[in-house]
Amino acid sequence: MTVSRLQAPRWGHPASLLPSPTVTRERVVVGIAGAGYGAWLHINGYRKVHGIDVELRAVADVDSRRASDMAHTHGFEKAVGSFDDLLADDEIDVVDICTPPSAHLDMVGRALAAGKHVICEKPLTGYFGRPGDPEPVGSVPKSRMYEQVVEDLDRLRSAVESSGRRFMYAENFVYSPLVQMSADIIRAKGSRILLMKGEESLKGSSSPVAGEWKHTGGGSLIRIGSHPLGGALWLKQQEARARGERIGVASVVAETGRVTDGLSGDELRHITARPVDVEDFASVTITFTDGSKALIVASDTSLGGTRNLLEIYCNDAVLDANLTPTNMLETYFLDEEGIEDFQLAEMLPSKLGWNKAFVADEVIRGYTAEIQDFMETVAHDREPLSGFDLAADVTRVIYAAYLSAEEGRRVEL
Repeated sequence: MTVSRLQAPRWGHPASLLPSPTVTRERVVVGIAGAGYGAWLHINGYRKVHGIDVELRAVADVDSRRASDMAHTHGFEKAVGSFDDLLADDEIDVVDICTPPSAHLDMVGRALAAGKHVICEKPLTGYFGRPGDPEPVGSVPKSRMYEQVVEDLDRLRSAVESSGRRFMYAENFVYSPLVQMSADIIRAKGSRILLMKGEESLKGSSSPVAGEWKHTGGGSLIRIGSHPLGGALWLKQQEARARGERIGVASVVAETGRVTDGLSGDELRHITARPVDVEDFASVTITFTDGSKALIVASDTSLGGTRNLLEIYCNDAVLDANLTPTNMLETYFLDEEGIEDFQLAEMLPSKLGWNKAFVADEVIRGYTAEIQDFMETVAHDREPLSGFDLAADVTRVIYAAYLSAEEGRRVEL
């Protein structure tokens, strides 16, 4: 079955993500691992792909009923009982991994070995516990976590490079039209980025296991801070390439903490963060090899809906990418009659009073262009905008930040 396609608009700036009129129509067969919220976001992207026929072949999930419901609702050919079933299907070209991060490392390696192209949700991997570790996993020394994660990344890099297949890192910040236009301006002007400030904050996770390190590999930093971090690192790569330079991360200084620990049950009623051995706040300062800086903040203590922003301060420009909430549509309601089930904005518990609606959220936050790029990557055998290098850099910086916060020192990379 071929999913329906909508005509997407073309960006008006030079580095358009969308294909030129000369792109020939191709066919890509997709299998998805995981039937949760991440998979739903990706499926919405597949339905908007144009210029390429996308077939949604199979969805796999440990919850067979959830997999069947997703397959039926979204037009997959079938639901399957295990990840192995996806790998055994010779017709599947690309495996889209939308599972909890603790499964990513194993699934990516197995999919590559089976000859599949791979899309992997963020974060690429992390530390989730090893035999003999103390409980809870968050008490493991961060120096040991950092060393193990770096070893895992090195092994996975070798697997990607030797596989002959494409690895695509699903970091939607990279594909936001706001971030893309910022990159176009930086390239056109030859600007030097001096400082970036990025943030993702919300009122906590809807996942019942988000507070445990063994499931998430960390707290707010890895779970939501990875988004602005990925966007900032990618923009610095674009500056470096435009100038014919190599710019990397020189050092990381971080502070993490649990600011909700002192709240009573009643005081926590509006916040869903329930950290056990993870942080609910993180602040990370990155120093690049050219002396420029980036400040990343991630918090599970922010009411009023999800905040996603990236501010870019250059030697000759200031670019303020406010992904959410935007002010494109502001609403005012005295009651919620008729819109009880309408999602006005992510993580917004009430629609009363003045609010800022998320308009074209899948476009503004980059999900539509992300899947378009990935399908072109597979169909035309080219590099994605967001690939393994970015995925590995984000993971390494995050665990360097955890090490810095625990030991109270600057970590040199």
